[in-house]
Amino acid sequence: MKGTVFTGGRVLAGGALRETEVLVRSGRIAAIGGGLDRTGCEVVELAGNILSPGFIDVHTHGGAGVDVNAAGYDDLCRLSAFFASQGVTGFLASILTDTVEGTERAIDSVCAFMDAPARGAKCLGIHLEGPFLCQKYKGAMPPELLREGDAELFRRYQARAKGRVRYMTVAPEVPGVLDMLGEIRGECTLAIGHSDADYETAVRAIDAGVESCTHTFNVMSLFHQHRPAVMGAVLERDVFCEAICDGRHLHPGTVRMLLKCKGWDGVVAITDSMQAAGLPDGEYMLGVNPVTVTDGDAMISGTSIRAGSTLTLAQAVKKISAFTMAPPERVLPLLTLNPAKLIGEEHRRGEIAVGRDADFTVLSPELDVLATWSAGENIYAAAKE
Repeated sequence: MKGTVFTGGRVLAGGALRETEVLVRSGRIAAIGGGLDRTGCEVVELAGNILSPGFIDVHTHGGAGVDVNAAGYDDLCRLSAFFASQGVTGFLASILTDTVEGTERAIDSVCAFMDAPARGAKCLGIHLEGPFLCQKYKGAMPPELLREGDAELFRRYQARAKGRVRYMTVAPEVPGVLDMLGEIRGECTLAIGHSDADYETAVRAIDAGVESCTHTFNVMSLFHQHRPAVMGAVLERDVFCEAICDGRHLHPGTVRMLLKCKGWDGVVAITDSMQAAGLPDGEYMLGVNPVTVTDGDAMISGTSIRAGSTLTLAQAVKKISAFTMAPPERVLPLLTLNPAKLIGEEHRRGEIAVGRDADFTVLSPELDVLATWSAGENIYAAAKE
C-alpha cells in the first residue's frame, strides 16, 4: 500500500519535539520512528522545519469575507480554504445568536458543507454561541434575540443538525438555564460565557456539566476578592478556558497569568474571528450586526463594543510564543491537543500518534505556517520566495 513519509524535520510527538519520521497510510498515521521503510512511498522533506498536529479552532464566526450565519455552500468552501492557509485542519462553525429561522438556515448550510466537504480545513461541527445568554454581557449578541433556557429549542437545533452541534455557550444565571443543563448534559460540550453569574451559580453550572469558559475574561463577571464570580469559578475548577490571544482581548500578562492558573493543558487558543479575518480594514457583518474594523480591531459600528476578532491561529501561535517566550512544544498543544480534548476529538486528531488522522501543520522554526495536510492530503502550501 502506497504511503507518505515525512522526514528531515522535528516532529511534535509525545509532548516533545524530536527528529524522527512519520509514515502515513490511508489518511492515518501508520508509524513513527527513524529509518522507516519508504518503498513505494512519497517522501516529504521537511528541511529542518516543525511537523505539528494540525490546528483546531473551536470558536470562529468566519474569515476571508465569509460570515458563518449568512454563509452558503460556496462561502464555506472559501472559508475552509482560508483556514487551511492559516494552519487549521479542523474547526467548529460558530453560529451567533440569531432568529430561530436564521439559526436553522445557518445549521442547514454547515451540515450541507459537512456532507460534501471541499479541499481545505474540515468542519468538525457546530458551536452555538447563544441564544441562552445574559443581557448585561451580551457583547455583540442582538439583545432582542436572547432567550431563557429552553431544552426543547436546543434539541430542535440539534435534531436539525443531525447531532452535529458539538459545543454551546450558555449563561447559567439566565432563568431556566440551570434546569436546561440538567436535561441536556452529555448531548454536547457546554461552556459558560456572556454571563453575569455569581460564583455559586457558576459552580452549580460546572457541577451540572459545563466543561469550558468561552473567551475567558471577556464579556463576563470578573473576579473580586469578595465576589469571585464566573472568573473565580473557572480558574478554580477543572474546566478548559478559551483565550483570544491577539493582544487586544487579553493583555500578554493576562495570558501568562491564565496559563499559570490553569496550566498549559487547561487553555484552548481560539480566534473568535469574524468575516474580516484575512482582509483589510472596512465595513463588515457579524450575524445581524454591522461591524467596522479599524487597525484590525472589530467593533459593532458606531460603538466601542468588540465584535469578535480578526485573529487567525497562524497569528495566534506566534503571539502566544512572544507573550510567553515558551518553546513550541509548550505552545502548540493550546492550538491542537487541548481543543481536540475539549470537543472529544482526541482519539482522532490533536496529536501525532499512531492511528490518529494525518492532520499536520508544517511550521518554520519561527512558527510561520508553511504547509497544511489533512488526512494525508496537502491542502495548503505557502508560496516559495
